[in-house]
Amino acid sequence: MRNKVIKYFGIVGLLALFAGCEKDGEQVKMLAEPIPPTIVSMPEMKFFRTGDPNQVVEIRCTPVDPGFKASATYFLEIAASGESFANPILLYSGAQDTLISFKVSELNAKLLSVFDGDVETNAEVRVRAILTVDAGTGAPGTGANAFEYTSASSATVVRPYGLPRLDLVGTTYTNWIESPNADGIYSGFVKLSSTEPFTLKNPDDNKVYALNSAGTAIEENGTTSLVSTDNGWYKLTINLNNGTFAIDAHMYGVVGSATPNGWGSPDIKMDYNRKKGFWEVTTDLVVGEIKFRKNDGWAWNLGLDGTDGKLKHDGPNIPVASAGSYYITLTITQYDGPNEAGVYTITKLN
Repeated sequence: MRNKVIKYFGIVGLLALFAGCEKDGEQVKMLAEPIPPTIVSMPEMKFFRTGDPNQVVEIRCTPVDPGFKASATYFLEIAASGESFANPILLYSGAQDTLISFKVSELNAKLLSVFDGDVETNAEVRVRAILTVDAGTGAPGTGANAFEYTSASSATVVRPYGLPRLDLVGTTYTNWIESPNADGIYSGFVKLSSTEPFTLKNPDDNKVYALNSAGTAIEENGTTSLVSTDNGWYKLTINLNNGTFAIDAHMYGVVGSATPNGWGSPDIKMDYNRKKGFWEVTTDLVVGEIKFRKNDGWAWNLGLDGTDGKLKHDGPNIPVASAGSYYITLTITQYDGPNEAGVYTITKLN
């Protein structure tokens, strides 16, 4: 019967074992300083909607070397430069140790979970190897005490492509709208000023769109700019298939006895956080109550729906127990009234 013996070396009790031997008594010894995996080649990850989504991106590595032929699990991770991998994206996990490959479309989807679409960002990539020897002893290298070896980080540049988009040209705030189905219909929340007329530009083909001379329809190389009636957030919808468009006010705000204007207008307006998908504001409040409403009116308003942060149409007021500076977020799960709904957070800063 084959022998299986575990030995420990040095101050960390490094492992030596008998395993998979072709003859009795053959020892497999772990190096006192196992060699971690390395990244040999790291391509830039700059992708474009006009490129080939099936193109293959390859990352070449060397495996961990513990001094004997070993199976390990590898984790390829990426994070923005300077973050020390505090919140990395896991790009790959598995047994592959020398060549990890992705289709552009697959890798792009992973990158979009953290990095902004159509924006170049400096990033770092690393590979971790988890080496486990299941000897049933609970000792280092077994089970929950597996050995972990991490490569040096490798620098790269990422630029995932987002959905097909139209950029607003002429607005101070950086605005764009997207086409989720790539069907020529674009929409999104944009921050506008009544003193800033704008046109639209497709960044992929540089085509420019504006209103026709009558101001009734969107067309390529149109002669009339679009403009909002007031300053604030709007939902802009453009249909390039038939030239229709809509600029609808979506100005969500905080109102109530805890705010400077009480239950009257104007409300404390919130800004849309495109990346996180919620509305937010930092403001001073006093002891009192608040609610959320749209466009300074009561037709659309949100109050409490229980005590777990949920909101419903015309629900009870939200209490503010002490005065101070607050950071408030509003995630709207149902925009259409009168069934509007959402969740909120309110965090006192001081």
